[in-house]
Amino acid sequence: MLTTDIGIDLGTASILVYIKGKGVVLKEPSVVAFDRDTNKIKAIGEEARLMIGRTPGNIVAVRPLRQGVISDYTVTEKMLKHFIQKAMGKRILKRPRISVCVPSGVTEVEKKAVKDATFLAGAREVSIIEEPIAAAIGAGIDISRPCGNMIVDIGGGTTDIAVISLGGTVVSASVKVAGDDFDEAIVRYMRKKHNLLIGERTAEEIKIQIGAAFRRPEVATMQVRGRNLVTGLPKTITVTSEETEEALKETTSKIVEAVCSVLEKTPPELAADISDRGIVLTGGGALLQGLEELIEEKTGINTMTAEDPMTAVAIGTGKFIEFLSEHGID
Repeated sequence: MLTTDIGIDLGTASILVYIKGKGVVLKEPSVVAFDRDTNKIKAIGEEARLMIGRTPGNIVAVRPLRQGVISDYTVTEKMLKHFIQKAMGKRILKRPRISVCVPSGVTEVEKKAVKDATFLAGAREVSIIEEPIAAAIGAGIDISRPCGNMIVDIGGGTTDIAVISLGGTVVSASVKVAGDDFDEAIVRYMRKKHNLLIGERTAEEIKIQIGAAFRRPEVATMQVRGRNLVTGLPKTITVTSEETEEALKETTSKIVEAVCSVLEKTPPELAADISDRGIVLTGGGALLQGLEELIEEKTGINTMTAEDPMTAVAIGTGKFIEFLSEHGID
């Protein structure tokens, strides 16, 4: 009998699927393109992402999850089904046990929506796990010990901050500011400062290549193409990493404020643990250069990024099932 344990990191920006014994087998953008006229799905994942901002009128590319929460139920269910089948291939003999990860601030109703969508997508059992706990397990932290650990998980739609001890969350906060907001801040800045209109994908490229949350030792530059808002014609300009720091200042400071407010609510014993052990960053947003330095400067606590921040949550979600059975919670 072949049964599989699967962990799914259901993110606003991308979906990762972890299979026990195999690791992360699939990582694709959570984007679905469908035809408005026939209501048929045209593409899912990477193929659909390439269509964003480049489709004819009748085809729309949508992201069914907004800020870590399902905004389009039917599309999410179809997308989940597609990814589960793609990850497992043809070898399904028994329906899988699936653990799905959700941001720590979601309501019971939202959790139920995720659960139902996963059952409909073909699960035998579904466990819902909160993002910071999954991130901590995936970052290799032993969360079962009575010792405080602070995790800051910066995804696409939400940033989850939590202090974890004895396998549970002691203090947490979920702010709806994350990777997507970095992109939007860059789009706004380019429009305001350079009169240049750029798309989401270009903004993301700027963020990845020269984005900075803190002054870089050497200034990086990049050629950016967009549409000049004055003449309406295409135009290319050079952007520097210092400009991205200015563009992202407001957004990054919201994340730092949230980290500080969680630290203020942390019991003193655990706060002492955290100042010894440091703060761990996970999630794709943690890849923004200078974020560690920025948090460290404001909190005075050593801050480091997990080894592979993008996949930490997916790995932790998959290992969560093993964690439950080991500790006899089933």
